[in-house]
Amino acid sequence: MSRIQELPDDYNSSNPLPPSTETPFPMSTKPKAQHASSATTPSLPPAMDSVRSHTADEIVQMMKRTPLFMTNLDEATGAAGEDVEENVELEALRALQYEGTRAEIALGFKERGNEMVGEKRWGDAKEFYTKGILALRKRFERQGEQSNNDGDDGGGGEGSKQEEMAKESKIEEACYVNRALCNLELKNYRSTLTDTSHTLLLSPTNTKAHYRSTLALLALAKHDLALDTCTRGLALTSPTLISTNIAMQPSPQHLALQTLRSRILAAKNESENKESVRRAADEKRRREQLVLSAAITARGIKVRWTGQPPDLEDAKVHLEPDPLSATSEVFWPVLVLYPLVGESDFLKGVGETASVADIVGTVLGEGLLPWDGEGEYVLGDGGEGRKVDGAKEGKTKKGVDVFIETMAGGMVKVGRKMRLLDVLAGGKVEVVDGVVRCFVVPRAKVEGWVEEMKKRKGRGS
Repeated sequence: MSRIQELPDDYNSSNPLPPSTETPFPMSTKPKAQHASSATTPSLPPAMDSVRSHTADEIVQMMKRTPLFMTNLDEATGAAGEDVEENVELEALRALQYEGTRAEIALGFKERGNEMVGEKRWGDAKEFYTKGILALRKRFERQGEQSNNDGDDGGGGEGSKQEEMAKESKIEEACYVNRALCNLELKNYRSTLTDTSHTLLLSPTNTKAHYRSTLALLALAKHDLALDTCTRGLALTSPTLISTNIAMQPSPQHLALQTLRSRILAAKNESENKESVRRAADEKRRREQLVLSAAITARGIKVRWTGQPPDLEDAKVHLEPDPLSATSEVFWPVLVLYPLVGESDFLKGVGETASVADIVGTVLGEGLLPWDGEGEYVLGDGGEGRKVDGAKEGKTKKGVDVFIETMAGGMVKVGRKMRLLDVLAGGKVEVVDGVVRCFVVPRAKVEGWVEEMKKRKGRGS
């Protein structure tokens, strides 16, 4: 890389300067490739030789470590854990940031942050404002040092110190309130509140801090606090008037806070309405549940709830047509199980006045089921069939029988003409987790299934 050299006073053009030995890149330590004509080819100047000693990729990487061509800070300084030579040029530029007084350093960071805000680069702007705040972080330590040395300075020095401290305070205030804007745009609302709190400690009359704090509180749905902060800001701006060619008008800060106050009141009203609706719905559900529990108890139906009820989606025990009247009909979710084939059907709501035949007819009355290859699951002719505990055999085995599990763990057969209410209120059956479970078995296979159930119960006991 060429450079400008200063000529000495006794320079003689007939005696040229010695060639420069400076190179744009360090010489590579790798062995050079040998060319056929290397013996007769003159050696290159050091600058060209340093370029030729590297590959194109190596040159690109070295150029990326210079500030002019830098594209990635990790490549310029070396990522964590990499052994990379110190980047002197970059460190020199970094050092320039911290030349001058605390106020000058912080002001430089603040102005860079303002540039980033103008480009809406909120994350970068936040970093610059943070650096400005950190540059002033030792201001209070410095104040303590100065108070210990007050006797060493004259009156003029004290006045200069006070001016410098006031300047630092204004810059710190600006950095905090501007960083609050960045956090607000980044939706870091709690960080926004922290920065505006610092701003108001430095300057309680800062209207920007009131405005941005109010916006953050509104975003967090803290409407009462937002309204209080906004009101304080309005109190600070209300006396201020600006003159225009048309008429006297409130200041822009006051108008902005007034608009924001209207937004807060609208949001608070909407939130209160939603909360009122929610409380009314909760109260209605509570009353419905009380009436439902009373209705079930009055009917003599036993219900037991486990710690892990099944997911029934929107199906539940309820009263119709009036959920607040105990005389309304109770509707139950019904799970129809076919234990011999491992299949099931689910009915979301069956009224207590429905008969067992109605329930079975709902699931079996639409024709042959896809998994019923033998055609066993049909309604049949309504014959008496077979009872579980050795009762006499009926006239026919065509169709299906329906069973419900008892509280003792056994099975009881229910007649097809019985209402669901009569089945559940008999005293032997309990409803678990609000779901009525019916077992449907082909009448021709009832005996074998009952024997199997007895064996399982015996093993279980």
